[in-house]
Amino acid sequence: MMRIQKKTDSSLIKGYIEGNEAFLEILIKRHQQRLYSFIYSKIKDKDLTEDIFQDTFIKVIKTLKKGNYNEEGKFLPWVMRISHNLVIDYFRKNNRMPKFKNTDDFNIFSVLGDNSLNAEKQLIQDQIYEDVRELVNGLPDEQKEVLIMRIYKDMSFKEISENTGVSINTALGRMRYALINMRKLIEKNKIILVNQ
Repeated sequence: MMRIQKKTDSSLIKGYIEGNEAFLEILIKRHQQRLYSFIYSKIKDKDLTEDIFQDTFIKVIKTLKKGNYNEEGKFLPWVMRISHNLVIDYFRKNNRMPKFKNTDDFNIFSVLGDNSLNAEKQLIQDQIYEDVRELVNGLPDEQKEVLIMRIYKDMSFKEISENTGVSINTALGRMRYALINMRKLIEKNKIILVNQ
């Protein structure tokens, strides 16, 4: 048993996939405290933490059984990402995340600013930044360039025009299309953004 305890996460996973159920138990025990503390720090509820902890390992088992695990040597970060996503799902399902209303004066960037965040809000805020970053990266290059200059670099449309060599109207048009495209991506991917 001592020799098994010293095995790496990767070799334990390999052994589990090959049919040795005891290896999974060792993996769970090895990371239990860290994962439990991580979930509890976000949820602040013992029963709920226990549920999410269990759900995390149910997902881990399903993924391993399907042979879809490929995070060589990064087992703990992978498991923590699963639990992080389950925590986010919990907040979303239980309406502890106010939904962002999609209106005509839609401004995706109004959701990105609150300095007094508690742990729950911080977790949600991190997820929003990640979602927005992916949305921005999904835009055509000219739209992405204008949007980054306007929102992240706080440049005026006159400055954007001078920097990109296009007219102010073209820069405005690209910004408008960038926001329209981001709205479409949000609806298509059912991304929920929080209005803090």
